[in-house]
Amino acid sequence: MSTVTEIAILVLAAFVGFEVISKVPNTLHTPLMSGTNAIHGIVLLGGLLLMSQASGVLEQVLLVIAVTFGTINVIGGFFVTDRMLEMFKRKDPPKDAESEEAEKREERV
Repeated sequence: MSTVTEIAILVLAAFVGFEVISKVPNTLHTPLMSGTNAIHGIVLLGGLLLMSQASGVLEQVLLVIAVTFGTINVIGGFFVTDRMLEMFKRKDPPKDAESEEAEKREERV
């Protein structure tokens, strides 16, 4: 393929990706983020495997950038997923004033 064709495909893919993501409701963004962790893990593995075959400096720099951004996406995805799961954990019921005073008395003794 020629360079112009590859750039056209990149621009069209970016446009279509933006349009698809902008139509997703806010309630689905977090589950989609956790689902893309697996995809970015595959990107990382592919980038690491290709690093041994890179022949030029430009290829090596692009692979380092791809692996870096993939790592950021994977780590960020895990943080978002962890935060989402924290929302579903039960919280301890609030303590009343009498039980707090009793605990303080027990600590003094």
